[in-house]
Amino acid sequence: MPNKTKIIAFANNKGGSGKTTAVANLAYSLSEMGRKVLAVDADMQMNLTLSFFDEETVMQLASGKNNIYYGITEAKSLTDCIVKTSYKGLDVVPSSSLMSMMEYNLYSVKDRENCLKNALSETVSKEYYDYILIDSPPTLGSWVLNILVASNHVIMPVEASPWGLFGVANMFDFLEDAKKYNKNLDLLGILITKVNTRKNYYKQTVFNLQNTPDVRVFDTIIRIDSEVEWAQDNSMPVGAYKKTARSGLEYMELAKEVDRLCR
Repeated sequence: MPNKTKIIAFANNKGGSGKTTAVANLAYSLSEMGRKVLAVDADMQMNLTLSFFDEETVMQLASGKNNIYYGITEAKSLTDCIVKTSYKGLDVVPSSSLMSMMEYNLYSVKDRENCLKNALSETVSKEYYDYILIDSPPTLGSWVLNILVASNHVIMPVEASPWGLFGVANMFDFLEDAKKYNKNLDLLGILITKVNTRKNYYKQTVFNLQNTPDVRVFDTIIRIDSEVEWAQDNSMPVGAYKKTARSGLEYMELAKEVDRLCR
């Protein structure tokens, strides 16, 4: 029988596509629906951790040993690295600035493609969480391969901008390579972010993606919303910062869509 816990990686090798914002706000929205969610910060920038904790707390977590870097490099269970947030049913595995060394550290590790999968295995086997959402760095390498090997699904955020589609083909190729190690990996969908519906390139982005064979584009789009930046400044998901924020409502719709697709 498949595990109850669904692991979803958020990946795009282009920076600025909205991966971290999507992970943080989808995690919050799913928890608001009563789902138990673990958000894993696998990026050295630590922005996902900053989405739930103030800067002082984030630096304390990053400088300690209960974060993803030490979980991987010391081959221990990430269960030991889980930190509770102030939101019911939503926990986090913090990141560390030392994640900048992860590619180097993986180079000499045997069976290196499975390091994250092994570190998550205890947490997954307990089936406590409905979802584990992983925020990946905007790169293509051994660490992102680790993330994809550990996951069931991939969500690819794509910015609705003239350069938003740049590198998408490379990402598709990388996903195919990852399937050599994880044959059950699938692209759950492309999430179009930072949308300004008055701009023609938004329509062009949607047209191009919807006409890509064997690719699902989520019905939900995420529009540009200044409330997101205010929420980030306060280390909060936008829906918690302001219940009526447009993007918060959009992430709730996305949560419903993701939850339906993952059943």
